[in-house]
Amino acid sequence: MTTEQSIRVLVVEDDPVAADAHVMYVNRVPGFAAVGKAHTGAEARRALDRTPVDLLLLDLHLPDVHGLQLARSLRAAGHHADVIAVTSARDLTVVREGVSLGVVQYVLKPFTFATLRDRLARYAEFHASVGEASGQDEVDRALATLRAPGPAALPKGLSGPTLERVTGALREAEEGLTAAGIAEAVGISRITARRYLEHLVEAGRAERAPVYGQVGRPELVYRWVRGAVGRGR
Repeated sequence: MTTEQSIRVLVVEDDPVAADAHVMYVNRVPGFAAVGKAHTGAEARRALDRTPVDLLLLDLHLPDVHGLQLARSLRAAGHHADVIAVTSARDLTVVREGVSLGVVQYVLKPFTFATLRDRLARYAEFHASVGEASGQDEVDRALATLRAPGPAALPKGLSGPTLERVTGALREAEEGLTAAGIAEAVGISRITARRYLEHLVEAGRAERAPVYGQVGRPELVYRWVRGAVGRGR
């Protein structure tokens, strides 16, 4: 699709590296076009005054304003773009408040491109549901397209809470950690730790390199990629 036909997205994210990654992710999804990025709430307001968009990919923790406060002020100013919130917060009070402000989806950090792609694809279906519904069933089907999948967003056998602990331990290790080091830090087996670490590598949030000792096979050391999408807050 051309940009004119695509769903126009403004990326609002304070970290420049993550913002660039979000723009890249959005542009990789057919039918979507990232038409700009902003690093603060003030920049987002100015961008929307210049170029109306269909959707905000909005980080909730901005340096000058909370994302929901920004969404509220945008509604008051007459901006009607929908919002996909990007956050590490899991407070359901925040989730409920966001519903009334046009937050149609939440993407919890850390996330993969596949997760964001799924949310955008579901939003595209919802966005295409225009006109008058023939009945309750059609209304329900339109809303159902926004419902995010459950654990299927992660590879089979991996859990969100454990992934968070692995991510946290790796981010805190400036020199990196081996699978054995992660296993000890998190309290899981070495084999399980390696699965989570390889998942982070595949998602582009970690990197691995062999470290050669005096004897035996080299060990793989994993390091967090600074500024990677999905960093915790």
